[in-house]
Amino acid sequence: MASIPLVFSNWTQRPLARLIPFGLGAFLFLWAVAYFAWPTHGPHTLPSLELDVSFPPQPLPPGRGGKKWPIRANAVRRAFLHSYDGYKKHAWASDELLPLSNSSVNNFNGWGVTLVDGLDTMWIMGLYREFYETIPVIAKMDFYLDENSFAPFFETVIRYLGGLLSAYALSGEPILLARADDLGRMLSPAFNTSSGLPRFSVNTVTGKTKQAWGDGTALLAEALSCQLEYKYLAHLTGRRDYFHNVDRLMDVIRDANVPGYKFPTIWDYNEGIPANEQFSAGAFADSAYEYLLKQYLLTSKSESKVHDLYLHVANSVIENLLYITPNRRLLYVTDTNNDNPSHKFEHLSCFLPGLLALGAHTLDLPARDAQIHMWAAEGLAYTCWMTYADQPSGLGPDEVNMVPMPKSDENPRGGLWVDHLERWERTRSPVPPGLERVPPLLQGERDYSMRKPGYFLRPEAVESMYLLWRITGDEAWRERGWAVFQALERETKTSSGYASLSSVERTPASKKDEMPSFFMAETLKYLYLLFTDEEIIPLNQWVFNTEAHPLPIFEWSEWEKSEYGIH
Repeated sequence: MASIPLVFSNWTQRPLARLIPFGLGAFLFLWAVAYFAWPTHGPHTLPSLELDVSFPPQPLPPGRGGKKWPIRANAVRRAFLHSYDGYKKHAWASDELLPLSNSSVNNFNGWGVTLVDGLDTMWIMGLYREFYETIPVIAKMDFYLDENSFAPFFETVIRYLGGLLSAYALSGEPILLARADDLGRMLSPAFNTSSGLPRFSVNTVTGKTKQAWGDGTALLAEALSCQLEYKYLAHLTGRRDYFHNVDRLMDVIRDANVPGYKFPTIWDYNEGIPANEQFSAGAFADSAYEYLLKQYLLTSKSESKVHDLYLHVANSVIENLLYITPNRRLLYVTDTNNDNPSHKFEHLSCFLPGLLALGAHTLDLPARDAQIHMWAAEGLAYTCWMTYADQPSGLGPDEVNMVPMPKSDENPRGGLWVDHLERWERTRSPVPPGLERVPPLLQGERDYSMRKPGYFLRPEAVESMYLLWRITGDEAWRERGWAVFQALERETKTSSGYASLSSVERTPASKKDEMPSFFMAETLKYLYLLFTDEEIIPLNQWVFNTEAHPLPIFEWSEWEKSEYGIH
């Protein structure tokens, strides 16, 4: 034994041996840094949420705009923290903050919708301390309602269920999946109608359901915007009823054989047939079309019937609902009743350019169809931007009435875009109709009159700006988004959050005492992603639900394909 120290001493005199302790120390230091900085490991090992578990987000590499985009992304991050801090101080665990009175309101079941809706935004922004201090609140959620209260099915699915599933997909926290499974099961009685179209609301304790939109009718958007959440939940849990309940709805609208795929906005949920003749891409229908494409993408393009339905509907919208104005030739989407256009243009419809661009980018379309879908996307998104740029406040109104182009011998259907596009394709002047770049009109004659001049912190315009920038690479969309964010800071910020506006036509604008949960879930998230050079949520790996909750693209297993009849 006496020889061992001597041998060790001789060995340590070798030059390479002296470096080993330093190398080992460096390895341990780097391992510790990586372990605690990596978001899916460090926080799980900490014994108490009272500790500081905030980890800095990954540095944003400078893009073509140099350092300004990381700075702008961080400005949005600060806006989120300002909203969250106000919510935490004045409305913690309530549904929404009232940012003028510094109080709260329970208007979405009283379960803390702002917390659940904002969870994935926290993760995406690297706000891990805020994320993990929310988990104990969610762990205790039992989704209780008294016997006279009902949860609106559509809003609860897209905000709560979508928020829980997205936060689980990003973080891997098992309690989030457990709560999502609980909620998915408790909402399922809404599907107990003769057609399968869900009723408006459900009591999560008793299972009783309630109608809201007349005698036995459902809005298309509210009935057909649950497939992303329930199909992903079916994949995670293996619960067959989750898939069959929502996929059955695709068969209902397909088998209704609606002429020209002009799906009406109201349906009889007992008979599974249309109950009116309004065709729209606005409030009553919007996300129904969105979910046709997105459930196809979410399931790795495996469900051919929803692919076909999306293309039929998208082409029908382009052929029947897109018009241009006579003055600045702005492209807009409206609704029709018995094929008579209203020429109403809704801010909610500003989701459509992003959807059309996503479809053109991801689907194997004939070259001409893909080009038309992209032209429509760019023209519509530009009009959405112009309704912002035209206003003294810099923010867009909720609804306007567009000035229709008069009918003439040359234009027997007035400003119907496909007619003008067909004529342009024969002459090939420099720019397709509806894609001209025109100056804003802060004063003087515009292409529209105000219908609803309020601004409600809505995300649709910046959502399309984000998607168009990612798909086309055109930096102009980022600059337009930055102008929107500056207007938000200037016109809507309060001491505790951000407030809706009663009118965009005045500055300083008059504020309303409300901050919808989708402001933190969608508007700030899309702005942050728009200003972030790194593609945090790659479009070929994730799909956003209609509340901007990203869900990961997955493939059905063989037993799932067999069980669900997927082909």
